[in-house]
Amino acid sequence: MSIKVKIINDPVYGFLRFAEPELIRVIDHRWFQRLRNIKQMGLAHLVYPGAVHTRLAHSLGACHLMGKALDELKTKDITSDKDEYVAARLAALLHDIGHGPFSHSLEHTLVGVHHETISRLIMQRMNEEMGGLLEKAIQIFDHSYPRKYLHQLVSSQMDVDRMDYLNRDSFYTGVSEGVIGYDRILQMLTVRDNELMVEEKGVHSVEKFIIARRLMYWQVYLHKTVLGAEMLLINILKRAKELAQDGKELFATPALNYFLYRNLTEADFLNDPQHLDKYLELDDTDVMASIKVWQTHDDKILSMLCKMLILRKLYKVLLSPEDLASILGDKKKIAKDLLGLSENEVKYFVFSGVTSNSTYNINNELIKIETKSGAIKNITEIDDSLVNQTLARAVHKNYICYIQKL
Repeated sequence: MSIKVKIINDPVYGFLRFAEPELIRVIDHRWFQRLRNIKQMGLAHLVYPGAVHTRLAHSLGACHLMGKALDELKTKDITSDKDEYVAARLAALLHDIGHGPFSHSLEHTLVGVHHETISRLIMQRMNEEMGGLLEKAIQIFDHSYPRKYLHQLVSSQMDVDRMDYLNRDSFYTGVSEGVIGYDRILQMLTVRDNELMVEEKGVHSVEKFIIARRLMYWQVYLHKTVLGAEMLLINILKRAKELAQDGKELFATPALNYFLYRNLTEADFLNDPQHLDKYLELDDTDVMASIKVWQTHDDKILSMLCKMLILRKLYKVLLSPEDLASILGDKKKIAKDLLGLSENEVKYFVFSGVTSNSTYNINNELIKIETKSGAIKNITEIDDSLVNQTLARAVHKNYICYIQKL
């Protein structure tokens, strides 16, 4: 009997091969297919028009890299049995299953639950539905499985998630600084005392990986216009939620309506499966269809904000390591005079905040290097390491978002 194999043509890696029936079953599941309708990079396409790839494509890529990592470790006699191999790939495949549309904007406004918590709940529900198929994958995801390095491949400072999104996001944005030598890093992986580490000859590839991440943050993820677009979406959803809580009528798709008119906590999600069912109906189209309609809403604040997003009349953004507080008052006065806003209303059009990029967190699980002598060192302890000198420092920048005209 022939074995069904799923082969997917991916523009980043070429042909991805999924031969295991467990993987194919999950890929075909309606909750995984939902990720087709959620953009990986949110509103970044307003700056980089090519950045319209999906969380589904990213999840397939992470699963592919997990397979390559485990194949490389097998050549070094670091073997996983068939069940572990499949479970680790399933964990990589499902690591982002809990993301909603415009994930971080949604978490700050409508759904007060972190996407990792929702990922865990979805995996548990799928596991029940599939007769325990995901039991080991959930343990790897939760860091409760004995082989620590399998979890590190899914979630750490050098995991397959980061390797794929740096490669994929740089490909689709055209920002070449994000390109990393993922294949070199995978070949240099090893395991000592149940922990993932990199052979010393791969140190420079790891440094480039960390440098690429910092550059991608400031050039793409925290690009001032991308930041402004995300803050605009957050304010749209905040205003819509505020109106809904006041009993105002709002057009919304059924799934979005459910969260506009409710204040749900993590405990609510844990206690009532209906909330998760509704969450799994949400994708980008729910949010964008509603925003298109809200352009003509009676509330002038919501209407103006939605028109700004749809017509790409975004906030102007000042981004600086210096304190910008002295400028804020002037910007508010200009907006109040321009739009006839009250003090309570102007906060939607002029506001300040702080953004930061911690490229390599020295307080987190560190990347370990196996030296040629057999010693184990953190990458920050390697002589002349760029990570030790520069990249371990978090960078904080102040910002002001404001409007000058509509």
